[in-house]
Amino acid sequence: MMGLFFRKKVRKEYYDAENKEPVIRCSICTGEQVACFRDRHTGDLQEILLIRNPKDLEEFRERYGIEGKIEKIY
Repeated sequence: MMGLFFRKKVRKEYYDAENKEPVIRCSICTGEQVACFRDRHTGDLQEILLIRNPKDLEEFRERYGIEGKIEKIY
């Protein structure tokens, strides 16, 4: 019998670490946080995931293999 609850498998994805860096875009007014990749040359942001709780941030780190501190931008 299949269980009612199951853990979602996190698929490992890759990003261009040479040209992009992970950042968290934070709203000063609402406090909303979005995990993004910022282009090192142009500064353009590619939004990846809305962060609603610490588990979402951990999923972002696991999915892309990110270690260390992630810069927050406002």
